[in-house]
Amino acid sequence: MKSGHSYIALSLLFIIACSSGKKAYERGDYYEAVMKSVNRLRQNPDHDKSLEALRNAYPLAVDYFENEAKNEIASNSAFKWKNAIQSYNSINALYEAIRQCPGCKQAVPNPKNYYAEIGPLKEKAAEESYNAGIDALMKGNRNEAKRAYFNFVDAQNFVSGYKDVVEYLGKAKFEATLKVIVEQIPVPVRYNLSGGFFQDKVEEFLHGNYPENTFIQFYTPEEAKRVDLAQADQIVRIQFDDFSVGNSVMKEKEETVTRDSVKVGEAKVDGKVVPVYNTVKAKYTTYRKELISNGLLSMVVVDAKTNGVLTHRKFNGEYVWVSQWARFNGDDRALDDQQLKMCKLREQQPPVPQDLFLEFTKPIYNQLVTGIKGFYQNYM
Repeated sequence: MKSGHSYIALSLLFIIACSSGKKAYERGDYYEAVMKSVNRLRQNPDHDKSLEALRNAYPLAVDYFENEAKNEIASNSAFKWKNAIQSYNSINALYEAIRQCPGCKQAVPNPKNYYAEIGPLKEKAAEESYNAGIDALMKGNRNEAKRAYFNFVDAQNFVSGYKDVVEYLGKAKFEATLKVIVEQIPVPVRYNLSGGFFQDKVEEFLHGNYPENTFIQFYTPEEAKRVDLAQADQIVRIQFDDFSVGNSVMKEKEETVTRDSVKVGEAKVDGKVVPVYNTVKAKYTTYRKELISNGLLSMVVVDAKTNGVLTHRKFNGEYVWVSQWARFNGDDRALDDQQLKMCKLREQQPPVPQDLFLEFTKPIYNQLVTGIKGFYQNYM
């Protein structure tokens, strides 16, 4: 038991040491050492190990980021101003953390900040990000357009409205976005069924799961025409290859059920009335009516420029509607409670074909959206 207590005590000491920032300081991660010390001192302003770790780590962290910023500015790095700002922002993050921790003032009474220094650098950072965006966009492919978009975002964040960056943001986003037309082939009218609900759910998924902040845009053919889309990248064709609605299967099972020692009457024996027991039986028939509906959906993705097939998936679904009831002929005392309950049931009115159609498409829908997610995850 004593050794167990010792183990717990050592574990607590280790956790305290880690949360104080000492371990981070010892491995040279001065930024983390400062942040962990600050968090600890917010809970316990007089925690000695945290005060010591903060006192030692803070000047080293500031010195590290100052040198990083100076080295970037002196370099020929493509994003030297952006990197310098990031280093100065790290110092500012330490400043804000310490400023909001009264207990930290014992170790660092005057934390440094570089807010004033960052201001003049933002114009230069915006320029380098803007120029990098232009260069990437001119390469004329989707991946470089993505890179251009994020460079323009950086430029806009450094200086809002820098040059014509807003216009280039829209252009880069359009060039980087995979444009997909989704053709959902209607159910043939001869079946007197509508796939509209299913198609609406698919469109809702495509628009909700791939919002504007992703680099995929799905269009219906009508939407593509409305926005005058000159060229799509891919076409997704979705249609029911085959389906069957409401195939009826009737199952009937007849059995004879008996029960022993059931009181069937009374008799006089030696002048006394005594119960008479016997075996009772009944002919018990169960009925099960099934309406089976199933279908097969095809999803084909083709390259809109070459018409080459990129993927072809098929998804099947089934729905079985069931109605069960029973009848008996004979002595109801031969039946158990469940059998009696079944005998009170009557054949149910089946759903209309449209409802049966919708039911078997539910598992198909789940498979379809999983298939779409899987195919387009690499295009994000």
